[in-house]
Order: sequence, then structure tokens, then C-alpha cells
Amino acid sequence: MTQTQKILVAGATGTVGRQVVAELLTRGHAVRALTRDASRVTLPDGVEVVQGDLTEPDSVIPSLEGVTGLHLITFDGPDFAPLETGPRILELAREAGVRRVTVLHGGGPSLLEDAVRADGGVEWSVLMPVEFMANALEWAEGIVASGEVREPFVSRLSAMVHESDIGAVAAVALTEGGHGGQEYVITGPELLTVGDKVATIAAALDREIALVELAEEEAVAQWRAAGHPEDVIGFLLEAYGDTPEVGRTVVDTVEKVTGRPARTFAQWAAEHSDAFTATAPAHTP
Repeated sequence: MTQTQKILVAGATGTVGRQVVAELLTRGHAVRALTRDASRVTLPDGVEVVQGDLTEPDSVIPSLEGVTGLHLITFDGPDFAPLETGPRILELAREAGVRRVTVLHGGGPSLLEDAVRADGGVEWSVLMPVEFMANALEWAEGIVASGEVREPFVSRLSAMVHESDIGAVAAVALTEGGHGGQEYVITGPELLTVGDKVATIAAALDREIALVELAEEEAVAQWRAAGHPEDVIGFLLEAYGDTPEVGRTVVDTVEKVTGRPARTFAQWAAEHSDAFTATAPAHTP
């Protein structure tokens, strides 16, 4: 039986962070969740919620006491600005006796990731997931309102990953040896087009869903109407119009690290079918 360890999770209320917390709890470990405002956090029973701000590393010192593993994100603060305090965070972690660190890759260069990779005092792993299956929740409103999905580049391929599998890889890397110095690309078990995804959700709901392909300019107008800033729109056009090879290549990281196959999109759709019904509450990230 694996010995119980205490793990500090930053970003514990995010799409991935919640799954890191859930997987650690399932594996019998103690979880401490770091947040800027402990009064506003809702997490499973048994999670110790503590207050601290990664942009002010010394505020995290009490949270590190007795911790053996630390899960980090590459940004913090209300504007999601990249963290510039990586070296100090790692210094404090070493001083507190933290042995293992995982970092959720933010999609580009990161001072925090650079600091982690250069640190010889901890076993570090960088988690590099491709498109989240949870991104399909963006279609919920259109499916409920009109029974359709409106997307550009519908033939694009994605090796999209179940967010729970990201959490599972993180939990193993945080609590077991042999994962130090690893950059883990994390994907699902299959390549899917937009049409494949829509058909899978339709099967889970046992109803018809129409797929409407948008021209590029129509997609841009839709994203602007949804409030996406121009840099995000530029990223979406690049990622969807010419998906990088890493995003459309299946790898077996989940099975190698966790010992079980990666979850399918059909599993995800069945688990989240309520989100695509008229009685579902509004989705919030």
C-alpha cells in the first residue's frame, strides 16, 4: 500500500486542478489546496483549503509545511499574468522539504517552467496536455438552444484528452518515484474530427445535433461576440486552422504512467451529458 503523503495543489479550482485533487484523494493522499481567497472555494470534504498567492511567494510559506509534493500552474492573479516568481517558489519548496513538483504547461515559454527544469533539488515533471475534452462544454449553449454546433475547420484532428487523465498523471508523478525530469505530453486514445465529437455527444444524448461549418470570418465574428480578446482569437485560428502535430498525435503517456488506458471522448460525453440538456446550469470554467 502506498504511504499517505500530503500534496499542495495550486489552481485547485481549475479544470485540471480539481482533477488533481480528486485523483490524489482517490489514491488516499492528503490534499492541501492553495487559493487567494479561501472563503470562496468549494472542494471535496477532507481537502484542507489554505490561503496564499503565488505572486507573493512568502505568503505560501505556511502552506508548504509538511508537504512532500507540489502541483503548480504557470500563472496567477486576476489577470492570469505569467508568474515571475518561479525561482523563489522553488527555493521555498526545497527549504520546506518538498521532494516532487509537477507543473501544468501553459502553452508557451514560462519563467516558472524554466526555473523548475533548472532545479536540481526536486523531482520535477512538466505536464503538457493537448486539447481538453472539457472544451466541448463551449457547445452546450448552442446544443440546448438550437440543437446545433457552429464551428470552423471541422475536419481538423485532435487527440483531445480527458481532464481526469491529466489529474491522474499528475497524482502519480507527485507521489511515486521515477518521474523526475520528465516532460509528459498527455493525449486521449484516439484522433477525432469536430464531426466525430458532435456525433459522440449526440449518441450520449440520444438526439440529433447538427454541425454547421463556419467560414473563418464567421468564426472570428462569433468569437468576438462571445467576448474573446484578439490574441485568443489569433491563437484559435492558428490552433484550429493548422493544428500542431503534437495536438493530433496519440501517445500512450496515460497508460505508461497510470497503468490503465486513457479515457475516451465517449466516456467523457456520457459523464457530462447533463451539461447539454435544457435543465443544465450555466457552465462556468
